[in-house]
Amino acid sequence: MMHPETTVLEAQGLVFGHSPLPAPPLFDRLSFLLPAGVTWLGGGEGSGKTTLLRLLAGALPAGAVQGQLLLPGVSLAQNPSAYRRQVAWLDPRDGARDGQTAREILAAMPAHHAGWNRQALQSHIAGLSLAPHLDKTLTMMSSGTRRKVLIAAALAASAPLTLLDQPFMALDRPSIDYLLGLLASAARTSGRAWVVADYEAPAGVALSKAIELPV
Repeated sequence: MMHPETTVLEAQGLVFGHSPLPAPPLFDRLSFLLPAGVTWLGGGEGSGKTTLLRLLAGALPAGAVQGQLLLPGVSLAQNPSAYRRQVAWLDPRDGARDGQTAREILAAMPAHHAGWNRQALQSHIAGLSLAPHLDKTLTMMSSGTRRKVLIAAALAASAPLTLLDQPFMALDRPSIDYLLGLLASAARTSGRAWVVADYEAPAGVALSKAIELPV
């Protein structure tokens, strides 16, 4: 059961560790609730911010993770495909899309996210200055532009849970300001949760929750 009413995601007893074992697990019986709004996931280098995002996205091998992840009406363990469709997560470190153009990446998203918002996508393309880059592959882009394509895709998915990993890295100032404005607006909405993993909390954004991982 999800609780309280504002909870979007419930994590129960998460255990995960990198090989080789028997090294201590990175997460040992980690439990928390994610409310609607913006959550900041902080921690120093090597604390596991990206790994936790991948875990919340259902992107780690099922056998490597213990515990439960629950979104409204769906459990990752019981229905992984339905769970993943409710999470917007494009890993900036994943090279699987490197040979695709921005237009191809964005065109593939509606098949995976029922809430895909084409009107919002056009706003994100304008706000992040992506129009000149839509027909370039990710390998042809600067690291900042590459990251902006993945951010635009995640934002337009309009998923119950949106995960952003160091979203401001390598972005130009206008794009940073645009994204901060979106997050400030997201902080005032209900029904959706946003997790921003970064060394510092996003400036000017009213947080619903902060999670700081120990090194």
